[in-house]
Amino acid sequence: MAKKTGVPLSAKQNTVQFLKFTMFSISAGVVQVVSFTLLNELTPFTYWPCYLIALILSVIYNFTVNRRFTFKSVANIPIAMMKVIGYYCVFTPLSTWWGDYLTKIGWNDYLVLIGTMVINFITEFLVCRFFVYRNSINTNELGQKERERFQQIN
Repeated sequence: MAKKTGVPLSAKQNTVQFLKFTMFSISAGVVQVVSFTLLNELTPFTYWPCYLIALILSVIYNFTVNRRFTFKSVANIPIAMMKVIGYYCVFTPLSTWWGDYLTKIGWNDYLVLIGTMVINFITEFLVCRFFVYRNSINTNELGQKERERFQQIN
């Protein structure tokens, strides 16, 4: 079981955490867009397999960097990943369905992808912050150092 931090985050720490999540999500978005574009342009796949493969690559990258650098968590990796997979068990079918539907009625593939990525960004942050890592934020070595600095300032 993950060790609880016991120390609530300050407004500044929450802001920095959200900004880090945003930056890592942008880089995960690059992974997703590049892989989607390569699959969409270079294979005969329709929207949904391109989207699904690109999403999986993006999720693996995003989980890894956000666990280490944004939430600074020592949470049990398999349990944390299962929680994220639980989120994606809901998000992926829904987003694949609406993406496939919207592109079949004439919406631009890339417009649908970008809209879906924005929805994913917002909901995934909330799930990670308040469900996956809520009791283990700042428990890895980076988080311990941050807590020590914060305690020295206050």
